[in-house]
Amino acid sequence: MACVSFAKLNAPSSTWIGGQQSFSPRSGSSTRLATRRVSLPIRAGAYTDELIKTAKTIASPGRGILAIDESNATCGKRLSSIGLDNTEPNRQAYRQLLLTTPGLGEYISGAILFEETLYQSTTDGKKFVDVLHDQKIVPGIKVDKGLVPLPGSNNESWCQGLDGLSSRSAEYYKQGARFAKWRTVVSIPCGPSALAVKEAAWGLARYAAISQDNGLVPIVEPEILLDGDHPIERTLEVAEKVWAEVFYYLAENNVIFEGILLKPSMVTPGAEHKEKASPETIAKYTLTMLKRRIPPAVPGIMFLSGGQSEVEATLNLHAMNQSPNPWHVSFSYARALQNTVLKTWQGRPENVEAAQKALLVRAKANSLAQLGKYSAEGESEEAKKGMFVKGYTY
Repeated sequence: MACVSFAKLNAPSSTWIGGQQSFSPRSGSSTRLATRRVSLPIRAGAYTDELIKTAKTIASPGRGILAIDESNATCGKRLSSIGLDNTEPNRQAYRQLLLTTPGLGEYISGAILFEETLYQSTTDGKKFVDVLHDQKIVPGIKVDKGLVPLPGSNNESWCQGLDGLSSRSAEYYKQGARFAKWRTVVSIPCGPSALAVKEAAWGLARYAAISQDNGLVPIVEPEILLDGDHPIERTLEVAEKVWAEVFYYLAENNVIFEGILLKPSMVTPGAEHKEKASPETIAKYTLTMLKRRIPPAVPGIMFLSGGQSEVEATLNLHAMNQSPNPWHVSFSYARALQNTVLKTWQGRPENVEAAQKALLVRAKANSLAQLGKYSAEGESEEAKKGMFVKGYTY
């Protein structure tokens, strides 16, 4: 659906980021603070120590997250690309291939699962959660219920799933999950409107607080989509606004910063911009944004790939780790770890070993990038192919 024009945006809920009025609802707050007593709650929940330990475990040197939490519909699209039907046995077979890869835990510290996968077992009857534990990989779970249109916005969306989240999170914890993921998105071509940014930030904050209350480390993910022809400077501007709003509401909801992980987009030009940015430029802009907005109390920043090619995502991560950072700067990739794996497998049992080796190649490459020691020499042409899909849904 096409975005509405600037001329139509008159209502406060549709104010565009970039002007003075975008975040005016909190203007005057400093005056109010000066005239009333400020309460500073100390939040010490039953899971605080465990949350901090889990977050540090996932944010360990040379390791990152394997995201295999695609919905059944999205997983079906991946399977159809190699001629397989979207059935539970086929989804199970593919995820078994990934999770049983020998040596995966050397490079992967956490795996985000879809609900179906969290409760599944291998064909030999071993729970996937136990397979991960054996490799010292922390099981995680996607808890949001997807994106729906946001009324009153500029054809933007909001993420649903807060209803019943507490009880679902408690059940996921019992099943073995120790961290959670909630993905919402922000679209630059559609504004973004102040309403959409506030809704994204508030939803993430409520989810994060609920997750921590149930023992799950929340991954905070406001994905700024690659869609658009805007320059990198515009992405930086929007990213700074979004993350400022996110951390305001995280604090309002008494979220423990030491017990969260972030999954941001890299600061890049829009996918349709006429000029591509180098890894060094992307690293410079991304680290600038992070240093301006992200407290050092946060243990780990696990970047999403967002449709970049496998090699692009790895090169950009490598460039960001050429000097020390206040946080563990790593990866939480789905397509950028799986693309070559899927094409190698082709749904054939005789290709499982080769596909697992392909996964280890990509996992090791990103492990080296996290350590700042990666070289793109010898990378395949397949790994260099971009995977951007306009209007991508997860």
